Amino acid sequence: MNRRTTRHRGPQVSAGAVDQFLQQVEIPYLDGPGTSSPEAWFLGSKAENAEEFERLIVEAIRDQAFWRRNFHPGDPTLVTEAVKRQPEYVQAMGTLTDSYRSLLGFLKKSMPFFSTRYQGHMNWDTAMPAVLGYFAAMLYNPNNVAFEGSTATTILELLVGDDLCRMIGYPLPDKAACQAGAVRPWGHITSGGTVANIEAIWSARNLKFYPIAMQAALNEDPSLAAARDLRVRTASGDQALLRELDVWSLCNLRGDDILALPARLTAEHGISPEAITQALTKVSPQSVGMHAFFSRYAAELRGSPVILVPATKHYSFPKAAAILGIGAANVLDVPLDENARMSIPELERILQACLAERRPVYTVVGVIGSTEESAVDPLREILALREQFRQKGLEFTVHADAAWGGYHVSILRDDDDGPGGKRPAPAAPRGEVGFSRYTGEQYAVLHQADSVTVDPHKSGYIPYPAGALCYRNAAMRDLVTFKAPYILHAEDEPSVGIYGVEGSKPGAAVAAVFLAHKVIRPSRSGYGSIHRKALFNCRRVYARLLCMARPEDNFVVVPVPRLPAEITGGDVAAQIEFIRERIDRRDTDELLSDDEALALLAEVGPDLNILTYAFNFKRPDGAMNQSLAQANRLNKAVYEVLSLKPGEDPSGHPLLVTTTDFEDAHYGALFMADYKRRLGVEGPGHAVTVLRSTVMNPWLTDFGDDSFLDMLEREFRKAISRAMFRDSMAQVFEEIDANNDGRLERAEIEAKLRALGYRDEEIHEFLRSSDTSRDSTLSKQEFLESYSQLLVRASLGSRR
Repeated sequence: MNRRTTRHRGPQVSAGAVDQFLQQVEIPYLDGPGTSSPEAWFLGSKAENAEEFERLIVEAIRDQAFWRRNFHPGDPTLVTEAVKRQPEYVQAMGTLTDSYRSLLGFLKKSMPFFSTRYQGHMNWDTAMPAVLGYFAAMLYNPNNVAFEGSTATTILELLVGDDLCRMIGYPLPDKAACQAGAVRPWGHITSGGTVANIEAIWSARNLKFYPIAMQAALNEDPSLAAARDLRVRTASGDQALLRELDVWSLCNLRGDDILALPARLTAEHGISPEAITQALTKVSPQSVGMHAFFSRYAAELRGSPVILVPATKHYSFPKAAAILGIGAANVLDVPLDENARMSIPELERILQACLAERRPVYTVVGVIGSTEESAVDPLREILALREQFRQKGLEFTVHADAAWGGYHVSILRDDDDGPGGKRPAPAAPRGEVGFSRYTGEQYAVLHQADSVTVDPHKSGYIPYPAGALCYRNAAMRDLVTFKAPYILHAEDEPSVGIYGVEGSKPGAAVAAVFLAHKVIRPSRSGYGSIHRKALFNCRRVYARLLCMARPEDNFVVVPVPRLPAEITGGDVAAQIEFIRERIDRRDTDELLSDDEALALLAEVGPDLNILTYAFNFKRPDGAMNQSLAQANRLNKAVYEVLSLKPGEDPSGHPLLVTTTDFEDAHYGALFMADYKRRLGVEGPGHAVTVLRSTVMNPWLTDFGDDSFLDMLEREFRKAISRAMFRDSMAQVFEEIDANNDGRLERAEIEAKLRALGYRDEEIHEFLRSSDTSRDSTLSKQEFLESYSQLLVRASLGSRR
């Protein structure tokens, strides 16, 4: 197979005919040091860089106009000055202007992602170079499905794919090394992590069945007769005839050996790539379908092959299994440990069961930054387990779902001095912290995963849609195309659109990633600096939440990430006191001068910068609430206070967070029991409701006389107070609603309010003002709004 690699000043992109093509055009290569000023990378929460941003946006429009005017300048002008004076034209432009301004107004109902006060989903400000790249390319409307629709942005995608591989840590061999047989990586842009994960599972499925299809083709197709004595390395390390292996053995050949088979048939047996493709098309699951493939060629397998994922998996994995005919039931959840990471003992147990049952494993997925808990799975141990099970005869790929955490690896990447010399020395780091020891160990082996999903539109601060998938071995891409990629002639054009799930996709997204990477290199001084600052800020938020509740408070807050002392069995109370005195209440300069405090700060909090936590409350006698249902009600009520309802003005919310549920069925007994114990709850219930803050802001600024952390605590205290008040009212509603129909009859309300001591005139006024629908019943919303006002009036009356 011809591994297409193109040579340029840095690592290669493609070869052969593509190389010749690229030599004819000037390529804006992705090398050099980039820049090191985060203040120049974003528009700013107060649009501080608006003047520069506007100037560059206008430049893109003017450049587009210049291009159009000078493309065959003798061609006729269609929109003449006479046309512009016509009533229809004037009316159309007026409608456009009015409608546009109306849209601008409506869009202000959007979430204020740019603000420090927004801590909900994985969104913050988008990087200016990314927006500018998207805007400029959008004016050309390129479609990266085919080169003829994206003559510029296809080239950019090849460059961006290489840069993402370089960021992950995949080595990029030069042309000579590729010709000598070195494995070369390859990456491309997708619309998001979902599509990238589906493609990763698709390629893993096809890789697992490729040897079976090859055996069938060798046995059935005369065009492959010359290769009937093809030998392969088995799981035991022996050489055997491929056509004589049983199905179990074929399902457990090593991935790189499988991917080398087409090239071996050509090099060793003289069979053309076209003949190989035609022969395999007749027998592959891509063509005959999963049912026919299993019936004809894999009937001896005892059980359906499986995908192993952590309980923190993204929904794209069962979706991929359903789409690909694998079946969502064959996506097996691996329970979590107490840190919300994949449990290695549980993974080993499941793998051992698959081996005993001779049940093939397509892939094991490690999540590198889960979207709920920000947990990084133990990738190093997953890879070590694969080596162990290889010796036992069980082979599988390892896929890293780093959609959220992929760009964080830039913390480990050295800066590229580039041809222009060394990058200017950045100022001394202020407010930065790196990975914990554990997390750094996992990122250090990211390059050993067979495929990696990474989303530029998450921790790359790039506009939607921009996901990506990178393969350690570029040949994996050939398993997910319906066009033979190794049939490449001199007149052919480069293409990335033939690979993967998508057809049309915006070349503007590629340009966004390209310009962002050009300005903000995915290395220590670029994206690495952003993520070190965000980690610093997230851990400061963790410390504040951990220390926020005082003994006299009627609530507690329990972050999901455990303290180091909890993990090692140390003195938890002493560690909390250290955090309170040496980390939480100190200003940044004091903290940065305290090496001991900084060392602990690097080890506390979540693996990355999403923080999950839950509140519980104390009863009037001071005892902690032990009801899981009541704790869940409180956290749901806090979320209602700190979330945006449809149509609400975001400016009316001083803080915005989000929520999720941890469910027993997915997370496993170990994690759930430990977190319930820490939260102080028990009893019936199969889910814990938690809140979530995503801290992507590299700056935590002061708010007047208060720090950001003081503002955060103040708003949480207000929200808890309002939530507990609202929840107490909801309990009154539920006590009145005896038939649980969600509505209160007039007689029910009168009886309850009299029992609570309200006078008849107060009850009459309450019913008159609350029954807005005039149907003699109250909905829950009507009751809560009016009852809160009744309580306030009663309180004011008692003060008089």
